Amino acid sequence: MAKVFTGTGRRKSSVAQVKMTAGSGKITVNGRDVNEFMPYETYVMDLKQPLVATNNENKFDIEVKVSGGGASGQTGAIRLGITRALLEYDQANEGNEDSYRKILKRAGFVTRDSRAKERKKPGLKAARRAPQFSKR
Repeated sequence: MAKVFTGTGRRKSSVAQVKMTAGSGKITVNGRDVNEFMPYETYVMDLKQPLVATNNENKFDIEVKVSGGGASGQTGAIRLGITRALLEYDQANEGNEDSYRKILKRAGFVTRDSRAKERKKPGLKAARRAPQFSKR
C-alpha cells in the first residue's frame, strides 16, 4: 500500500483534512474534482501554490475533506493542509539547503493566517460600524 501523508489546515472558520499519496497530480475536494468544486480558477491556482513552489504538481494525488466557511477560507485551509502534508513527506531533508520547509517558509505558506472575523460589539451595527449619526 502507498504511503499516505496527511496535513490539517485551518483558515477563518474552515477546516481542511488533506491526504496525499504518490500519483499523477489529481486533486479531489469532497469527492469532486477541484476545478468543479472551486468557483474561480484563481482559487485553484492559490491552493496549488505549495506544489508549484516545490515542483510537485504531478507527483501526488491529493484527497481533501473541507468544511466550514466560504470559498476563500476553504482555499486557504486546503493550501495550509497541502503544505503540512509536503513537510511530512520531506521530513528526512529537514536541515538541507533544498528542503521543502525552507522553500515553503520563504514563500509564506507554513504560517497559519490567523485573521478571522471580529465579533460584533453592543450598540454597534457590526464590529466597528456605528449607527448613522443624525444631528436633528
